[in-house]
Amino acid sequence: MTTQYDIAIVGAGLVGQAIAAALSCSTRTSLRIALIDPADLSEPAISAAVSDYDLRVSALTAQSQAFLARIGAWQNIPTQVLSPYQRMHVWDAEGTGSVTFDAADLHVPALGHIVENRQTLWALNQVTQACDNIDRIHTAVSSFDNPNEAGYVPVSLGNGDTLLTRLLVGADGALSNVRQLAGMATTEWDYGHHAIVATVRTSKSVEATAWQRFRPQGPLAFLPLHSDDHLASIVWSTLPEEADAVLALSDADFCAALSEAFEGRLGDVVEVSRRQRFPLRQRHARQYYERGVVVAGDAAHTIHPLAGQGVNLGFKDAEVLAEELMRAVNKGLSPGADTVLARYQRRRQADNLATMAAMEGFKRLFGSDQPLVRLLRNEGMRLFDKVMPVKQHVVMRAMGLDEVSS
Repeated sequence: MTTQYDIAIVGAGLVGQAIAAALSCSTRTSLRIALIDPADLSEPAISAAVSDYDLRVSALTAQSQAFLARIGAWQNIPTQVLSPYQRMHVWDAEGTGSVTFDAADLHVPALGHIVENRQTLWALNQVTQACDNIDRIHTAVSSFDNPNEAGYVPVSLGNGDTLLTRLLVGADGALSNVRQLAGMATTEWDYGHHAIVATVRTSKSVEATAWQRFRPQGPLAFLPLHSDDHLASIVWSTLPEEADAVLALSDADFCAALSEAFEGRLGDVVEVSRRQRFPLRQRHARQYYERGVVVAGDAAHTIHPLAGQGVNLGFKDAEVLAEELMRAVNKGLSPGADTVLARYQRRRQADNLATMAAMEGFKRLFGSDQPLVRLLRNEGMRLFDKVMPVKQHVVMRAMGLDEVSS
């Protein structure tokens, strides 16, 4: 027999599990859901040493926090692994312009939280594991066909099994197999940057602040981590040739190079974990859905990490997709209907494109070494930092605080 599902989600990462949790947390739903991913999760340890931290962290906005709380995941994240940050300070390496955002100016306890991805993922996993209507399938998708006459998408799995689903959701990352098998075209280009990620210890306190220096080669960010105010997660975006050079350094020389690149703002970098690099590429699916198939999160769009908005966009996708699918079910519509998926695309595509355009604009603005551009950039930062109402509006929107308070 071939098992039938209402919704099959490919990818049990942050976005895939968030979609499953959002669909299952409502008492009104009886949807049968498959969560397909070959990986299995184990409970992460609470880190203390530099070498113990997940190299992937996210700056979760207030809007993401509120969404995770509504679906029961935020409560599962131990408070000792949450790193609330009260300030954000950015400055131009080629001038004197800088901007500081402070939670106190907005009368909120924090601008957001830095959380290891594995901790957020485990919190979501606890929610989905408790749902009786979710089946875990530990394999990959090999292929799928167009919906049959009954409106079900036939899906072939890597273990030789098959299933039928009214909707197949691709939440399987930037190189999404679902997106490629569905033939969804993308618009994409290489940023010409590689990102180096690591955990470091600094001689000065990180001060519950997200720091970012805009260098001509790319932005360099230090993000505060829990348990020790001298620990930070770094995202060093730079040219491939500089990435090659610094990754070839010894730990001591890497720490020295990093301290210099950050202008010693946090004193000396005195310890570093293993390092990892990944190329940065902007990618956007021209269409978020095909017949009976839809994509979300990195499967639909990837952006430069300079503002840490990638996972927050993914959670917005998850929330809106779940809302539209529940709306369809309550109206007696198939979750795979084009009219349902088109509503999701209309609600998310414009916001994703606007954020991507803003990130591209920032990258080009701060990557320019033309004297006039540099002068205007620095003067603009100084002026922006002094105009409190405008600055408050921008940061409220960027951090999702306006959505939470509205």
